Amino acid sequence: MKIRLLVPLVVLAISLALPTFAQQTSKPDPQLREALLALAKKVDDAWNNNDAAAVAALYTKDAVEVTNEGPIYGREAIEKHYADLFQKVHFSNHLVTPDQTSPHAICTDGNTIWENGEWSLTYQVKGGDPVQDKGYYSSILVREDGVWKKPLLTWNITPAPAATTTSAETK
Repeated sequence: MKIRLLVPLVVLAISLALPTFAQQTSKPDPQLREALLALAKKVDDAWNNNDAAAVAALYTKDAVEVTNEGPIYGREAIEKHYADLFQKVHFSNHLVTPDQTSPHAICTDGNTIWENGEWSLTYQVKGGDPVQDKGYYSSILVREDGVWKKPLLTWNITPAPAATTTSAETK
């Protein structure tokens, strides 16, 4: 009786595990991957040029960007946020690196995907020293009239490593 129960459990476990293994080894659609990398280049160019209008053009009209200071609602508000920021801070060396498995289709029509990855940049507040920052992001992308835009972007800033004490400091 125990073996009769064990066989269905093993079959169930294998059937649940196979899609997971298949998902881990699957590569993204090459055309979608190429489009994603082209979009990442546009993001980098907009930031490196400190161009708020170019940054905002990457978003849908009703987009939401979730920042470390809270959400920003709508493309117009996103543009204003970056216009104000770029007046105070100069950005350079912006680099978006999508995860190697991105993008991932959300819908079967191929017009909605999600992606995640890493970002890094250098910023300099007027009168200050350059600072390097980095973090992770995730976004949803939709194709509007053949152009990929973001209705949702979330990102974080990776904290700097904790300072370590040397043996001389502890004496």
